[in-house]
Amino acid sequence: MTRIIAVTNQKGGVGKTTTAVNLAASLAHLSHKVLLIDLDPQANATMGCGVDKSLVRGTVYHVLLGEKSIADVRISTEFGFDVLPANRDLGGAEVELVTFAKREARLRDCLAELGNIYDYVLIDCPPALSLLTVNGLTAAGAVIIPMQCEYFALEGLSDLIGTLRKIRSSTNPRIEIEGLLRTLYDPRSTLAQQVSAQLREHFGDKVYETVIPRNIRLAEAPSFGRPILAYDKSSKGAQAYLRLADELLSRQGSRE
Repeated sequence: MTRIIAVTNQKGGVGKTTTAVNLAASLAHLSHKVLLIDLDPQANATMGCGVDKSLVRGTVYHVLLGEKSIADVRISTEFGFDVLPANRDLGGAEVELVTFAKREARLRDCLAELGNIYDYVLIDCPPALSLLTVNGLTAAGAVIIPMQCEYFALEGLSDLIGTLRKIRSSTNPRIEIEGLLRTLYDPRSTLAQQVSAQLREHFGDKVYETVIPRNIRLAEAPSFGRPILAYDKSSKGAQAYLRLADELLSRQGSRE
């Protein structure tokens, strides 16, 4: 059974796309079949997988509009997982989808047609509450929320929890929080420690044990179009995302 997980945060700059790309690569490294869907018009996840967004002939835009299927558009990367790419065309999808019936469920219906050929589908959502984000959350069974341990991150998290409640009551009653992931983490920061403790207090075991540290190699990898495992497997960032994949798999195994 395919697990569909949206990687989302309504606040930008928290490592959302970095998490989507590197978790996909880590799960693939652990022998799982993975599809990464780039649902952000900026197409950073597409480029982070080494795909030139200006050269792709079909994108998630064409899938949402019913012009192509996922099977027509997906691209196999050299890193062991498939990507459903995006480019700037996706920015116009929201206007064009307005006239569609069940427009908030377009992605869910397209994934249903694909069947269970993947173990995991990861959706990189835009950093805003938009129709594209609603499509991602309506399609997903769970969300991973990357966040920095800083004051304003808690306020953004509160907004996101409110959004998830609305999604649960309107388009997707089964969606749940898979986990909260602390990113860009500096253990020397008193504020980071305090916010981390507050997260533990309010969300308990929903907070991943794994933390993603501030890491130069991790920040460099996207400019080379490579996940961190392919760029520098020995780096702290690579090892952190491998631990996250292990923890995700372990949690699923314990639930089953």
